[in-house]
Amino acid sequence: MSGPTTPPRARFAPSPTGYFHVGSARAALFNWLFVRQHGGTFILRIEDTDELRNRPEWTDGIIAALDWLGMAPD
Repeated sequence: MSGPTTPPRARFAPSPTGYFHVGSARAALFNWLFVRQHGGTFILRIEDTDELRNRPEWTDGIIAALDWLGMAPD
């Protein structure tokens, strides 16, 4: 007999160093589908470790693309 389980949390953590692309969409989609199927939470965590190449418009593009795809983070 197993104990109570908590809903899963999955994150999508792109680096805003370029345009949002199909590979990023694929990674986000798999995490989004998993948490939706299991009643979990989809988290967007913008990785800002490459400060020289980060641009605010690319962060905005990531958020806009996820919204356009219907995968807005929780």
